[in-house]
Amino acid sequence: MTVHLTERRAPVAAVPAPRSRPFVRTRRLALEVARFSVVGGSGVAVNILFFNLLLHGLVWPPMVATVIASCVAMGGNYLGFRFFAYRDRASRTTRQIVLFFAFSGLGVAMESTLFYLGYRGFGMSGPLASNVAKALSIVLASAFRFVVYRTWVFQHAKHGR
Repeated sequence: MTVHLTERRAPVAAVPAPRSRPFVRTRRLALEVARFSVVGGSGVAVNILFFNLLLHGLVWPPMVATVIASCVAMGGNYLGFRFFAYRDRASRTTRQIVLFFAFSGLGVAMESTLFYLGYRGFGMSGPLASNVAKALSIVLASAFRFVVYRTWVFQHAKHGR
């Protein structure tokens, strides 16, 4: 047997394993949830910051503080969702903007109602307790927002997914 040290084998082409359709869909959804969370997390930070500034810093009424803080965060969230989380979706249209702010308005109403229940109904009115009530109201309203944004506001283009 003769061994030639200069002889090389032909490279074997690596064939990627085919990905199953459920894997691709699950991965896509996980990435979407992650991007939504990044934008939503920054919105939560803005919401909590403004809420505390208005309620505890400027001593505004609690319901006014929660609604104003939510609206400020909503404006920033639109930009984040449009240009980061859902940038691969259909292009910006008047319909999209109207739906975003209509559903966001419903989200603010849900969030404010939940905050009111915690603040007044459960007596969560101290500085720490009011922030817990605010955070819980944001989390619960965010579940609603995620579903409506991905389903109706930032839809995939009709020609492809």
